[in-house]
Amino acid sequence: MTTTTPKGAPHPLRAEALRGFPPLAGAAVIVLIAVLMIATARKWQGNWAETADQLHDSLLMILPVAAAAGCWRGGRERRRRTEELWSTAVRPPLTRLLAQAVPVALWVAAGYLLVIACAAVATWRYALGDHPHLILVPGDTVALMAAAVVGHVVGRTVHSMLTAPLLGVAGFAGLAAAVPHGDVQPLDPASFAVKGSWPVWWQPLAMTAWTLGLAVALTLVCAARRRATALVPLAAALTAGVLLVQGGDGTWRPDPLLRRQVCDTSTTPAICVNAQYGRLLPQVTTALSGVTGKLQGIQGLPARWADRENGPRTDEAQLPIVTPFGWSLVRGRLTRPDRYAWEAAAALSDRGQCERPSERVSLADGAVLTYLAPSPDQSEYDAVMAKGSAADRAHLRADQAARAKLATMDEQRRRTWLSAYFTARAVCDDKAVPSL
Repeated sequence: MTTTTPKGAPHPLRAEALRGFPPLAGAAVIVLIAVLMIATARKWQGNWAETADQLHDSLLMILPVAAAAGCWRGGRERRRRTEELWSTAVRPPLTRLLAQAVPVALWVAAGYLLVIACAAVATWRYALGDHPHLILVPGDTVALMAAAVVGHVVGRTVHSMLTAPLLGVAGFAGLAAAVPHGDVQPLDPASFAVKGSWPVWWQPLAMTAWTLGLAVALTLVCAARRRATALVPLAAALTAGVLLVQGGDGTWRPDPLLRRQVCDTSTTPAICVNAQYGRLLPQVTTALSGVTGKLQGIQGLPARWADRENGPRTDEAQLPIVTPFGWSLVRGRLTRPDRYAWEAAAALSDRGQCERPSERVSLADGAVLTYLAPSPDQSEYDAVMAKGSAADRAHLRADQAARAKLATMDEQRRRTWLSAYFTARAVCDDKAVPSL
């Protein structure tokens, strides 16, 4: 004898999904991630890679929440004391379990995806290059759903009002403990993304099989009539786990954009920024316009300012670093163009591996830096030195005299002097640096 749902009656899954606790679980996930993202907006807003990393890292907090929400849902019938009534239902145990577990999993996943969509809109307005990184989203979403289902099974099995909060605390502690251990880290769906890298194409699929396989296997063991069927998803989960562990760091590949430069060759030196935020180049060019305007016709300069992952090459100067975002670069804008220009000018006179310069050369370095881009803190520095010891005051007078002499030179003489200065700097020849 079979049973049918009366015509026009809502499906049990729909009723379970639209009422009571599942929507609240989804709302809790939305609020938690939204608070985290808003608090760190200066760091990620305007950069697709940082946005993806921040959303993925939030799993450390919301995976335990999803498991606790599923666990609380799993203990509903026990709290209502309707377990015996449910046991007399015609539907099989597996169907009854899924009808209660799936709504929480769907709402948790929907909340996470909604925050991802909102974060993408917030990033799009200020993005400086790159493209949305969605490769981690499927695996992260499935991991959240799996955590909710596993939590539901635990809630049905363990009869205690404290099971849900204890499961959440234990889950958070377990994920946090797994982060620094390389042996198990590939199996951790909340492990921190490798900065500047993205997973190979099969890593999210393996992570999905790992988390979902364990959740399905545990569900079948708990409620299926033929528990041996749990061996199939368990085998899939173990196979995926072996692939993840054996892959290790090999499951991540460097972001190719980090190795590319976007350049403006109309200036002297040329200005090259990392391709990951290539649309920042016009701002950088404008910020350095005061420096590059004073370097026209000067010999011995580096070929370009560059922002490379492993530092500048021999014919390059280091472009001021804008990472981590949230300090010198916020929401796609340079916060202190004057300081940025000063740091870029300082990189031109950086002597790298050269020996420590003499007092005469140090005065020349300070004069050149002040001429190209005065420090925003120069007046404060001078005031401190003026109140210092006799040696400090003597050094300040010599420094001011050198700055004044370079600033008052006629254009042709200053160009000749600067050419000799930068040519000597390039070969670490302090003796060839002209005096002021």
